[in-house]
Amino acid sequence: MIIYHLCSLYRHIFRPNLKKLKMSHSTREVPWGIQLLQKITDKCCPRLHFNRELCYRASIVFLTYVAYMSYHLSRKPISVVKTVLHQNCSGMTPPPDIDPSNRGTWCDWAPFNGTDSNASQLLGELDSSFLFSYAVAMFISGFIAERFNLRYFLSLGMLLSGIFSYMFGIAKSYNIHNLWYYVIVQGLAGVAQTSGWPGVVTVMSNWFGKKKRGLIFGLWNSHTSIGNILGSLIAAEYVETDWSLSFIMPGLIIGIVGFVVFLFLVVNPGDVGCTISGPEERQQNGRTYRKLQNRVANVDNSSNVSSETDDTDIILGEEATNTHNVQYMSSDDFEVQRRLTERTRLLRGNAPESTERAIGFLGALKIPGVVEFSLSLFFSKLVSYTFLYWLPLYISHSNQAMGATLSADLSTLFDVGGIIGAIAAGVISDHSGMSATTCVGMLAVAAPMMFIYERYSAYNLAVNMILLIIVGILVNGPYALITTAVSAELGTHSSLEGNSKALATVTAIIDGTGSIGAAVGPLLAGFVSSYGWNNVFIMLMISDVLALVLLLRLFKHEIRKYRSSRRQIRIE
Repeated sequence: MIIYHLCSLYRHIFRPNLKKLKMSHSTREVPWGIQLLQKITDKCCPRLHFNRELCYRASIVFLTYVAYMSYHLSRKPISVVKTVLHQNCSGMTPPPDIDPSNRGTWCDWAPFNGTDSNASQLLGELDSSFLFSYAVAMFISGFIAERFNLRYFLSLGMLLSGIFSYMFGIAKSYNIHNLWYYVIVQGLAGVAQTSGWPGVVTVMSNWFGKKKRGLIFGLWNSHTSIGNILGSLIAAEYVETDWSLSFIMPGLIIGIVGFVVFLFLVVNPGDVGCTISGPEERQQNGRTYRKLQNRVANVDNSSNVSSETDDTDIILGEEATNTHNVQYMSSDDFEVQRRLTERTRLLRGNAPESTERAIGFLGALKIPGVVEFSLSLFFSKLVSYTFLYWLPLYISHSNQAMGATLSADLSTLFDVGGIIGAIAAGVISDHSGMSATTCVGMLAVAAPMMFIYERYSAYNLAVNMILLIIVGILVNGPYALITTAVSAELGTHSSLEGNSKALATVTAIIDGTGSIGAAVGPLLAGFVSSYGWNNVFIMLMISDVLALVLLLRLFKHEIRKYRSSRRQIRIE
């Protein structure tokens, strides 16, 4: 009798509470916004069926795209505002109370009101403060990203980026002229911005497999150029009236987007019961068979009744525990499984926990190709970021008729070319399967095109626009390919034996090394420009050639592999 009462007590009190505890534990990684949407659909549309995996993938592309677009949107204003922090005051009418000795610098913003060479060096130090902090913190950021929830990681980084952008802008309102204030704010902004790239690339790779990765990442990587374009346009809107708003508005935008990411970003497919790759297929007796997976299809549960394996779950099969006893089912049976799986709840009640361990720094460096692509990106990003931070100023100096607004607007064509270049590089890489060869080809043409741009861009506006787009294609194509598809490919290299935890570390190493180059480029440009802009372009062309040389070993390997495969095809 006592045993009967104890069993009854367990069945009516402890078991329901235990189920609730399991459910709360398994859904703790699901964003609040997704949980709210689930409750709304359960109440309003309990019989609604849809391809939830497609919806989640679309939301991942949208959220990561807008998120990193916002990161770049908030870093672009400094390149636009440079033109008013230090400008040519001789052609302007000074106020009557200006001292005659200050007529050449009265319109500048202290402490950037010195000579042209001194102001260029100070502005270069601002860029370097951001970029060196970004480069150093990027290596640490990759390790943190692998060990914490990326939704929190991204949201916090975006919020802090917005705050530091706002702090730079309010310096005008509070009349702050201390150089160290600007240097420290830029440095902290650089640290906050390192949360972006390892986070978004890892989330995207979690949701998308290797098929057409170059094209997908090429299209997706346009967020960088779109962010630069929008950042330039927003900053240009306010630069000549109140340049503080050129920083405050982008800071507000990235903060709002960060809050949306916190509410809706699903980091891993397993958090909501989705998988990114279909079962393995094999052919036998003219029929297609797929490897049986451990999938569970829960019935629709709109009445708040917990769904457990021993109650209402439909178990379709389980994977064999050794490789010699692999179970398969026909394509007809798989279609039944697929339909049942699409009717599962939006939130999976028992998502499997990952047992993968994060990879170390030295382990990531041992992956073939990581060192070569990292060093090549150092020089590729040096060129790209020098254009990013100094192009508006170069355009205004090379053509005095162009003001700060027009120079900023014209510089966006470099980013338009970057969009085309990223897509083109991704498509070529997908079609050929040779990422290093694709980069080498574009880098080989980029150097002479930079020489042509420096020589002939000042002839007229149309020539400047066309050449700027072409240079943007050739400079940003290899840079975009290495930081996206190549990083994702190396982060899931066969030598890792399926350990996806290496992706954030590999991405951080590659992009971190590139970011050191991005920091060095604008700093050198600030010093070299005082000796003539032609010397800046010589520096950029040399860097482009060095980026090419560092990929020659991988280029030769890909060519040998291609020739070998062609010989095998001929023999067969």
